[in-house]
Amino acid sequence: METTPITGLDELDKHLDDLLQDASLALNPKLFDDVELQLTETNIPPLIPRFLPRLTALLKQYPQDPAVIVSLTVMLLGPLPFDDVFSIAESDDLVEALDSPAPSANLLVLSILHKATLPRHISFFCMDTNLVFAFIRRWLASPQVEVGQKAGKVLGDLLDIDCPLPPPPPPTRPVDASHADLTLRKAPGHGTLWNLVFNDRRMYTLLLDLIAGRHPDTAGDPHQLSLAQGRVLRILPRLAAINFRAVSHSHMTAPTPVHFTNGNEQCTDGEEQPPPSNPNPPRPGEGLLQYAALRMVQKSDTLMHLSLVDFFETLVSLLRVTEDSTLKTETLRAMLGEATGGDAVLRDALLSLPERTVEVEAEDLRRWLREVMPGETVGLAVR
Repeated sequence: METTPITGLDELDKHLDDLLQDASLALNPKLFDDVELQLTETNIPPLIPRFLPRLTALLKQYPQDPAVIVSLTVMLLGPLPFDDVFSIAESDDLVEALDSPAPSANLLVLSILHKATLPRHISFFCMDTNLVFAFIRRWLASPQVEVGQKAGKVLGDLLDIDCPLPPPPPPTRPVDASHADLTLRKAPGHGTLWNLVFNDRRMYTLLLDLIAGRHPDTAGDPHQLSLAQGRVLRILPRLAAINFRAVSHSHMTAPTPVHFTNGNEQCTDGEEQPPPSNPNPPRPGEGLLQYAALRMVQKSDTLMHLSLVDFFETLVSLLRVTEDSTLKTETLRAMLGEATGGDAVLRDALLSLPERTVEVEAEDLRRWLREVMPGETVGLAVR
């Protein structure tokens, strides 16, 4: 079957050659856009050897925002599997792109990392700890929402595939479509990325320092600190559903967040006010889950408190449909007891969950809440 010829290829050819000779030349976005708009699954493959080497070479030397170059590069990389991409991508270049202030460069690397769909891919990626370090830092330190969201999605998927536990059995409790398929993996992974993120001191300290305001990227920047904390709160319910023990236990004790070390809380407008009650300090043995849920958030920040409420609602809902275990139930019960003790807003939100969920799940969710919040009056199920 013949394909429609792509117009503008020769012009783009010449423009790329000119830019490679002199990267200070003005880039012509229209040439890139015109070609990109004509690309399809069938006509991309023959263009890969023709353009991809020069596009990657240009990315290394182009001094301006490479968004236009990156967009076409991502299109051409689309059909290539992980092994092929990493055979042409230099690790140092990927680290440099993650450290770049240009969001497009960050997103290019995240698209490449997202091609890891097998445990061996992730183990290969983890061989370069500097690349993993740059990835975790970009996830939490990027001021761009799009970059943070993409990085969180990539990290969650990679940790799912890499999880060394067997895939969970089908849920035995009622679930709606949004909870029906909780995992990507079809077999146990190698656990390499889990071990690196949660057991490697350098990596875990980076993560903790970023969300505690002790890293240069978040220290003294309340907005960026809130972004980093929000990203951790969004990914943790999924990670808890995948590998609860790994996120609920650590041999490294987390630091007390900076905003709780001077005896008062710092509001987002810069004014200090006495805290209603500071959280208990981090405890030995607690994992990232307890730290984020109980020790991290400055509740006088209204938006962060709302994020925390949303986190707990999602966590409780997801853990309801995961495999039963004493560790899960007892840990969650202890967390909820501490978290709701001085937080009526959170307590009321959790107890009213059955009133705000789909009917097929409401009654079972009510029973689950009674189990993890004993002694509380749970809202009536939907009828």
